[in-house]
Amino acid sequence: MPVKNRFAELHDEITAWRRDLHEHPEILFDTVRTAKVVADKLRAFGCDEVVEGIGRTGVVGVIKGKSTSSGKVIGLRADMDALPIHEQTGLDYASKTAGAMHACGHDGHTAMLLGAAQYLSETRNFDGTVVVIFQPAEEGGGGGREMCADGMMEKFGIQEVYGMHNWPGHDIGTFAIRPGPFFAAADLVEIEIEGRGGHAAKPHETIDSTVVASHIVLGLQSIASRNADPVEQLVVSITSFETSSKAFNVIPQRVTMKGTVRTLSPAIRDLAEKRISEICDGIAAAYGAKATVNYKRNYPVMINSDDQTEFAAEVARAVSGQCEEAPLVMGGEDFAFMLEERPGAYILVGNGDSADVHNPEYNFNDDAIPVGCSWWAEIAERRMPAA
Repeated sequence: MPVKNRFAELHDEITAWRRDLHEHPEILFDTVRTAKVVADKLRAFGCDEVVEGIGRTGVVGVIKGKSTSSGKVIGLRADMDALPIHEQTGLDYASKTAGAMHACGHDGHTAMLLGAAQYLSETRNFDGTVVVIFQPAEEGGGGGREMCADGMMEKFGIQEVYGMHNWPGHDIGTFAIRPGPFFAAADLVEIEIEGRGGHAAKPHETIDSTVVASHIVLGLQSIASRNADPVEQLVVSITSFETSSKAFNVIPQRVTMKGTVRTLSPAIRDLAEKRISEICDGIAAAYGAKATVNYKRNYPVMINSDDQTEFAAEVARAVSGQCEEAPLVMGGEDFAFMLEERPGAYILVGNGDSADVHNPEYNFNDDAIPVGCSWWAEIAERRMPAA
């Protein structure tokens, strides 16, 4: 079954939706305009129920098949939020909001799921119920966690849930997926070093917080290289280093560092958290300083269920002719919260030769729209075949 003809017919219309969303990016939970656009379209398509305000600004649409005798309920999820990046694409539909940009393709994900929702509302060629989920705040805000905390799975009776993300650098029409751990747990760490500030010409009278913090940055790299089993995946990255003084001639009293930790197993996650505190405390004590570590467990490991992954790959092969095994990804993905509540699978779809995600020159490739829409629709029709 190649790309569905209906999506070839709708391609220009769905592309226009996507580019409108691209022009009007919204960050985290501030997806007010986007949510209204989504809800209005779902109502226009004739969805049986449209509910707004789930997980603050999330939207859910319910589409019943010609029959619901199977009792099956499948959730299909897309993310809606943009990133705090200044766009540098030069497109005629580039972001009109300074400092905000759809640099991860969530505009494309939302448009594709809207296209699938329109088709499924028109045809209803399945026995069961489709729940289309439009989620805010994937980019660090935990919108998936918020929607689940609002009781979304129970309220709509969702039994399985499926997600999709575009994949730069891979051909349009290609898919990739893997069972088990797929995207990494993404944790946050903030470290404050308290020394004794003073004149830069008299370092012997100070406890130099910048020297202490610099040694800690280097020391933390030994967690991956010397504490973790080499076959395990672990990333510890300090991404922000800020001193309490900006003067040329002042040794600062305090340094604050921020970073992220990425892991794919509970044991390595525990190890990283433990060793970060030990290394910070030990190095700080050696210099007479004090370290305060705030470690926040954020997104869990995203784990694809075996049966649903096999089914998602089967559908991908039916649509495009191929579905390869995806690599492990050390990026985080808050679809993990939905997969903790229900079995399901997350798949990658080729975005062609584009800039990578989170890059100011990135753009979702509209040629992927018919492929992605077809996969969504086929998930529903194959998982809940009409009698």
